Amino acid sequence: MHFGGILLIVLGVAAVGLTILGIAQKPSSVYKNDPRQRNPLEGKRLVFIPNERDPENANGVRGHLEVVGTTNLSTSFYDRFWKRLFDVILSFLGIVLLSPLLVILSIAIFIDDPGPVMFTQKRIGRNKQYFKIHKFRSMKKGSPSEVPTHMLSNADLYCTKVGRFIRSTSLDELPQIWDIFIGNMSIIGPRPVLWNEDCLTAERDKYGAGEVRPGLTGWAQINGRDTLGFAEKAKLDGEYTEKLKAGGFGAFLFDCRCFIGTILPVVRREGIVEGVTDKMNKKAS
Repeated sequence: MHFGGILLIVLGVAAVGLTILGIAQKPSSVYKNDPRQRNPLEGKRLVFIPNERDPENANGVRGHLEVVGTTNLSTSFYDRFWKRLFDVILSFLGIVLLSPLLVILSIAIFIDDPGPVMFTQKRIGRNKQYFKIHKFRSMKKGSPSEVPTHMLSNADLYCTKVGRFIRSTSLDELPQIWDIFIGNMSIIGPRPVLWNEDCLTAERDKYGAGEVRPGLTGWAQINGRDTLGFAEKAKLDGEYTEKLKAGGFGAFLFDCRCFIGTILPVVRREGIVEGVTDKMNKKAS
């Protein structure tokens, strides 16, 4: 048997194995086995009500969410079929081709700060369904896990040496290839927010951006990333959502634009803000 045939067999076995593993892990990744962790506001349209008597949320603002309706999950054929097909194929190839890099990074992280190589965090997915996002651990053990890094005034004290590098190069996001493969994320889409980023969640609802699958990168990511306030992020996410829901070749071209536009900012390490209180967000509220 020639090399090409052996390669196809290996890829086929890997695809079957990863698919079986993904099906097995999918329920726990969206808290189906733990109803207490599921989002009581799933499927709802929300507004944020400022209130100084409420605790401060992950956006640095005091207030709470209130239900004003239900979400509209209308999707285009491109989103339902072609986009998902591209996600599965590209994420599978990413897992296979990047596996040596994933192993090297795992070893480096463990040597730098012995402990878990990856961590999971509760994020808001499509239609406000909570899911577990996967990341390489860039912070020391015991660091705050439910607070955005830009909300920490001394973030550098929490980051490991390897962690600073993988965060500045976005390599800490690579494990999310698995989240894409099992369907909790897409390659392109609004970035998934923390479960307690109430302001950004409500702002996105103004544009229907919470109704689409979150992405590894997206329109807001290539137009400012961490330098944007939540109102600006939500507006850009809304622009992407409008294109996606329109479907057709235009939606595909816009996804390509976001994908290609991600490469240069990552190489230049642009738009990443660490350890700065999110004053822009507070002003936007």
